[in-house]
Amino acid sequence: MKSKSIQLIKEGSTIADALKSSNKEPFGICFFQNEKGKLAALFTDGDLRRLLIEKGNLNYKIVKSDFKDFQFVIKGTSLKKMIELCNSKIKILPILDDNGFLVDYFIYQNKNSSIQISQPDLLKGNELKYLLDAFNSTWISSSGKYIKQFETSFSDFVDCKYGVSTSNGTVAIQLALTALNIGEGDEVIVPNITFAATINAVLHCGAIPVLAEVEEEFWTIDPESIKNNLTKKTKAIIPVHIYGQICNMDAICQIADQHGIHIVEDCAEAHGGMYSDKKVGSYGVISTFSFFGNKIITTGEGGMCTTNSDFYYQKMLLLRDHGMSPKKKYWHDIVGFNFRMTNLQAAIGCAQLEKIDDILKRNSIIESRYKEILKEQNIQWQSDKDPKRKRVVWIVTGMSNKRDLIIERGVKHGIDVRRFFYPLCEMDIYNRYSKGNYLISSKLSEYGFSLPTHNDVDFDKISKSLI
Repeated sequence: MKSKSIQLIKEGSTIADALKSSNKEPFGICFFQNEKGKLAALFTDGDLRRLLIEKGNLNYKIVKSDFKDFQFVIKGTSLKKMIELCNSKIKILPILDDNGFLVDYFIYQNKNSSIQISQPDLLKGNELKYLLDAFNSTWISSSGKYIKQFETSFSDFVDCKYGVSTSNGTVAIQLALTALNIGEGDEVIVPNITFAATINAVLHCGAIPVLAEVEEEFWTIDPESIKNNLTKKTKAIIPVHIYGQICNMDAICQIADQHGIHIVEDCAEAHGGMYSDKKVGSYGVISTFSFFGNKIITTGEGGMCTTNSDFYYQKMLLLRDHGMSPKKKYWHDIVGFNFRMTNLQAAIGCAQLEKIDDILKRNSIIESRYKEILKEQNIQWQSDKDPKRKRVVWIVTGMSNKRDLIIERGVKHGIDVRRFFYPLCEMDIYNRYSKGNYLISSKLSEYGFSLPTHNDVDFDKISKSLI
């Protein structure tokens, strides 16, 4: 927003006059007024350069036919509305009074001008309204109405009885494992392809992670590899629904039942996914979610444990809240954690959850656009061959032997194309937990990539840059 005196020039001024005026404005803008002094047009320095190239004369007098339509707002328009009006093409909004005179202008600056891999969808909903309500209530920490509202609404969304909100998705996994008494000497099977949070949570509990291979077609943990890695010390399996793809829960549940071990679903990347018409997050005795800024819905940072067990629900509440007795203030029954979400985060989460169906639908449409634009690139997209797995689109992902070239083109044109996760077994800090070869993991990591997935993806730029 600019508040100092604004430079204005009249219709009929020369390109040279306009360039001098724009040079005095901090953002290189030139504002034209008509004979009555009302705003008639605005030119950026880029507009002026293009006009100079076209006319070839600094003394050319700018006329009405050179003016283009422009978006403006009336004084008093909310900040939220102005941000909503801005997009990849509109960055500057003149602010006019009721008579059409320029009084100020709003400029939207995104420090990263590239097409980012992910952007949270925060504008067209109740995020700001609920956040301000929580702020004005003064309940900004781990108490307030939005905490319980978000826990209840989200657990209902995944068809579970209970939800326990946490400060992030990593500690949600740690909280789940701790509630299940998994600790020193216990083994927990995790997929070799996953974000490090999964294995880190196991290690923070003092347990021993065991790396299992993943399925080549679906990229999720392979039930046969789980079987091959079972020992008497195995206490849990963490199936990760990777990049929105759903694990083979029939086979995993069968293994868990046969051997009396727990399932802790990691659903960080698959909000709303289903297996056999049952929501992910309802298969594990405890399941976990992340609401980091790049997730399907976000609270900035944040996580959730879901469960149908009253026993584990009560235990997780106690562990999460310092181990303090809910009946006796400042009396601690067990050594607990401070893994709590704030009321401010939960307020955003409530608003995000209200539009999760729209976000999932949008992401699916974005994936379809990529498939059409890149149809000649011989990309292997996420598989839909198993009718039981109803994946969701988190971030559009694919496999290609030209992956590095696609990433290189993205870098060149300011498009944030990302490689897959590295196999955990290839990192020195985790290698000791590997057993055997992981050829599929290596292949996925070598050829897998993710594409920007959010409201502001410029598909014109994508089609000109990545092909």
